[in-house]
Amino acid sequence: MFAPKLVTCLKDYSKEKFFSDAIAGIIVGVVAIPLAVAFAIASGVSPDKGLFTAIVAGFIISALGGSRVQIGGPTGAFVVIVYGIVQKHGVDGLILATLMGGVLLLIMGFARLGTAVKFIPHSVIVGFTSGIAVIIFSSQVKDFLGLSIGKVPAEFIEKWHLFIANIGTVNYDAMMTGLLTVLIIVITPKISKRVPGALIALIVVTAVTALCHLQVETVGSRFGDLPRVLPMPHFPLINLALLRELFQPAVTIALLGAIESLLSAIVADGMIGARHRSNTELIAQGAANIASALFGGIPATGAIARTVTNIKNGGRTPVAGMIHAITVLLIMLFLGGLIKYVPLACLAGILVVVAYHMSEWRSFVELLKWSRGGALVLVTTFGLTVFVDLNAAIEVGVVLATFIFMKRMADATNIKLVAREYDADEKGEDLPLSNFVIPKDVEIYEINGPLFFGAASRFDEIDRQVGGAPKVRILRFRDVPIIDSTGMHALRSFYEKSRKENTALIITGLHVQPLNEIVKANLYELIGEDNVFANMKDAIARANIILADIKKG
Repeated sequence: MFAPKLVTCLKDYSKEKFFSDAIAGIIVGVVAIPLAVAFAIASGVSPDKGLFTAIVAGFIISALGGSRVQIGGPTGAFVVIVYGIVQKHGVDGLILATLMGGVLLLIMGFARLGTAVKFIPHSVIVGFTSGIAVIIFSSQVKDFLGLSIGKVPAEFIEKWHLFIANIGTVNYDAMMTGLLTVLIIVITPKISKRVPGALIALIVVTAVTALCHLQVETVGSRFGDLPRVLPMPHFPLINLALLRELFQPAVTIALLGAIESLLSAIVADGMIGARHRSNTELIAQGAANIASALFGGIPATGAIARTVTNIKNGGRTPVAGMIHAITVLLIMLFLGGLIKYVPLACLAGILVVVAYHMSEWRSFVELLKWSRGGALVLVTTFGLTVFVDLNAAIEVGVVLATFIFMKRMADATNIKLVAREYDADEKGEDLPLSNFVIPKDVEIYEINGPLFFGAASRFDEIDRQVGGAPKVRILRFRDVPIIDSTGMHALRSFYEKSRKENTALIITGLHVQPLNEIVKANLYELIGEDNVFANMKDAIARANIILADIKKG
């Protein structure tokens, strides 16, 4: 359940691996700084909290995690939920929600729910990810354009209404700074794929801003000097009423943390040919978020972009992720004073590119074409994420996807009365019914697909279509892989109806799961062992015996 990859990797560790991990860790650590600062500011908190998160949570995720190369820290996925919590409950509320989310992640890991995350539909994931991308982009418009407005509202429509109303206050220095940042990030991969474009943009744009004396707002002008040390751990005051209010956001933090971290681990597995330990990863994510909250940080999870950067630069063990966190700490301690000169428009440009990559617009367009049900889930999740909130988006998206899936399963299940015009040739259950002679006064019901609550009503439907009660009914179960409680209730009702009509009921071709459920429900005993068969040949033979007995007496 809990087996950190670090322990496994250290068993055959070497100087060569350490050297490779150290280079990758240092590079990723440098790349992580502008992203950590940008995500913190976009989330409505001071930039130092992003650094604290990258250091504390990043180290723990690598040290305790179930992936060899996972890099943890603040990510864009949390911007929406964190901003909403801060606006409503302040930083103290955020710390408490992050702490609760960490505890929920621990519970998920110890409950072995690591593989359960894969059951969240792809259309839901793409819908809320694309919605988050739109919101991140919207949150950066003010700084990207240098608009002279005060506090930006959290609501999407109100936010854009404010932007449009103040479009005349554009700071062209800030806009050019943001555009230059985006241009550098786009061009850099065409020159070198190993050099992070965000890092080059940060250095170049900050230097250009200082040398040209551009009139733009910087990290320092808005937030002042950043602290040069980690704060002491601090446990927040717990208020029962506040706990109830923050429970739903905490659940969202836990779900997002689980989804993002495991998706990142899966991507990493494909790149290095390894397998992560999902439950261990969730436990590490939980511990990391608890620690991040205690140090005044924000929620953290696996960061796909930084994880890929780690792999491309040679990182192959969790040591690289630990070095990444130490690198961020050392830069904060000794070079943290330089961060205050970074233009906010530059950080906004970086996040605009992040939002573009998060949007998954290609997957969005493809999903719209695949099916009406999937498109409905996608658009609903996206719309709720943008216009309502992420909690509602995930809840409604998953429930809607579940209902659509159940409808499809129900549509795939049918129960039909089989006609009687067949030739004689009895060889076994695997043969089609056209190979059997079906006696008069015998009806055969063939069930195709799982008999669950979405399809159980089919018994009533087929029964209404058939007039008069036969002497014998045969239920053919060879194409029924599973049966649930509702399906069992429908089967029992069908048995009771047949008993009242003095119609014998025979079942044939039961698989293991339906047979076990019928035994547990005591229906096997009611129907009688003499009326349950493995194949159609024996079932029809039993029907002939019943008909003969009826004729005699």
